[in-house]
Amino acid sequence: MDRTALLRQGITLEGVTVGYNILEGLVAVTAGVAAGSVALTGFGIDSVIEVTSGALLWWRFRAELGSAPLGPTVERRAARGAGLLLLALAVYIVVDSTRVFLTSHRPDSSTLGIALTALSLIVMPLLARAKLRIAASLGSRALRADAHETIVCAWLSATTLLGLGFNALLGWWWADPVAALGMLPIIREGIEAWKGEGNQ
Repeated sequence: MDRTALLRQGITLEGVTVGYNILEGLVAVTAGVAAGSVALTGFGIDSVIEVTSGALLWWRFRAELGSAPLGPTVERRAARGAGLLLLALAVYIVVDSTRVFLTSHRPDSSTLGIALTALSLIVMPLLARAKLRIAASLGSRALRADAHETIVCAWLSATTLLGLGFNALLGWWWADPVAALGMLPIIREGIEAWKGEGNQ
């Protein structure tokens, strides 16, 4: 497949990412704030980050389609932006999880949050796999970082679902912030993207 076709596929994937994550973010943040769940709210914030990252990648691919010499410059900017967004999410998770532990805040159960995270646990791995395939074909570090954000979203779906489930079924309030802290491996990927490291 030629590069132009791959770029167009990347644009389509990022469009799907942005659309899905706008809906996911609105529902998750609303449900998370209502339930007092740091994991569900963090999940919603990750959706906002996914929207921003998807928009950056959409811009990056459109720029290369319009003018090939812009590709490397836009690639670096998009990769650094994606990395910075991952690090920002990590800071939020640490700060808010610490707050929940210190205050022993007990979140309410959220049926809507459980349904949303279960759906995302299906959608996100499919998107991530497609992004990694195109990233490898294009040699795009930025798309690779964005794909790892999508993988983080899938992992976050699983940990949030576990936290919400344990809280709802067993009353384990501490499972919510522990689930949120399970997302912290994003730090490594964020630093790599920011520095321009890692495999293509």
